[in-house]
Amino acid sequence: MAALRRKFGEDYQVVNTSQATTFTAPVKKKRQRFVEKNGRCNVQHGNLGGESSRYLTDLFTTLVDLKWRWNMLIFILTYTIAWLVMASMWWIIAYIRGDLNHGHDASYTPCVANVYNFPSAFLFFIETEATIGYGYRYITEKCPEGIILFLFQSLLGSIVDAFLIGCMFIKMSQPKKRAETLMFSQEAVISQRDGRLCLMFRVGNLRNSHMVSAQIRCKVIKSRQTPEGEFLPLDQCELDVGFGTGADQLFLVSPLTICHEINPKSPFFDLSQRSLKNDQFEIVVILEGIVETTGMTCQARTSYTEDEVLWGHRFLPVMSLEEGFFRVDYSQFHSNFEVPTPPYSVKEHEDRAALPSPLSTDTPPPSRGQRRERVFSVDCIRSVEEGVGRGPLGGRLPSKLHRMSSSGREDLQRKVLLLSSQHAEKACSTGDLPLKLQRLGACSPTPPSPEAPPRLQLSALKVGFEPMTQSTGELYRPDAAAAAAAAAAAALALAPRACSPVPASAAGRTEDNLPLKLRRMNADR
Repeated sequence: MAALRRKFGEDYQVVNTSQATTFTAPVKKKRQRFVEKNGRCNVQHGNLGGESSRYLTDLFTTLVDLKWRWNMLIFILTYTIAWLVMASMWWIIAYIRGDLNHGHDASYTPCVANVYNFPSAFLFFIETEATIGYGYRYITEKCPEGIILFLFQSLLGSIVDAFLIGCMFIKMSQPKKRAETLMFSQEAVISQRDGRLCLMFRVGNLRNSHMVSAQIRCKVIKSRQTPEGEFLPLDQCELDVGFGTGADQLFLVSPLTICHEINPKSPFFDLSQRSLKNDQFEIVVILEGIVETTGMTCQARTSYTEDEVLWGHRFLPVMSLEEGFFRVDYSQFHSNFEVPTPPYSVKEHEDRAALPSPLSTDTPPPSRGQRRERVFSVDCIRSVEEGVGRGPLGGRLPSKLHRMSSSGREDLQRKVLLLSSQHAEKACSTGDLPLKLQRLGACSPTPPSPEAPPRLQLSALKVGFEPMTQSTGELYRPDAAAAAAAAAAAALALAPRACSPVPASAAGRTEDNLPLKLRRMNADR
């Protein structure tokens, strides 16, 4: 089927005669190229209006840029018209002087000897212009107008010769034909090189003469729309092929593979194998250098569309070592083969690599220079616990309070370690304490009286970074007096919420200050 389609064209249809149905092979519409494969730019200028006269101001360049057939036509017509005009002027001089009527009179001296008609005048001009000098036709000294015309003819002939011959010489010596011996691969490939995704194509030189100071550049032609809504048709973007590293300067004595690394600065940063099928772009390659034989600058161009970029391919090697020299096999110049390549873009690869691993922890260990003091309301809790367990009132407290203090001790130690592990300076209030211990300080402060027992006061404990390595048993342990005061304060806090001051007469018995429920619990005990 592929052979038939190549023979009869892409619109070849397959007809199924058994079911009387027609199947048309899907043909992708060929996209218009900006630069052809041979380097010709597919751009035409129209509607110039009055600007067409600018071409005449630079007539020499205009003639050089014309095609060869138009140059040959202009060359022939210019010489033919000049010869006819100058021959006509010699014939007019002979006609005005009457030399045509005395052509064979030996006693008559004409302006130009042996000029009898227009053909003889034309031959005289050709002999004079080409400096042939047969000697049969010549100008006599009795014709001043002929002498003036001869001088004008010599000047005009020199100008026409210099102009036309110069145009032909420049056109023949143009290095455009030298670009025909500079080859580019038919397709570009995308694959990994040195662990990085790269766009690659191949260039080669068929001649033994080198290209001096060869340099290669690449442009990406792609239409885009700016964030402001402006549409830029055929926007040109530079494609880095080693400008910063000097890799764009080529020593083109053998085929070279030009490599463009796809990185965040590349226009193909988000190009994947899937988006390559739907995207539209054109890569224009420009190779410049000086022809070694002529010293003229030569430029070769080609382009690659998205259909000519193969994902996951690599070029076949063309160099081989022979006895005494290296051999280049140009039959494999355009060949490539498929290699394993990730189908996703470089952007997607970097996004996946940037995701944090669940096993990795990025919290750095704290340094000694970053130690800060933390303020905690801890010693009050320890005072209450020790006062309840060992104070003079510890034996009189109910068993429920003993269980409460013992069960909350482990939670208290965990809270102290948790607060000491934080880096920022914090002040823990009674809101960080257990609920029942918060009720101890719920009463509003009252002015101290000499007869009333001391109230529970919350003091601050400054803990540095060193307690992280200490156990809870090594924390600050209050003395016996503070423990007794804390026990008394704890018993006093169990009074009603009104928190009225205790009279001095009732200070002798502590059980009378307890609530009714607690007194019943002590009685049951």
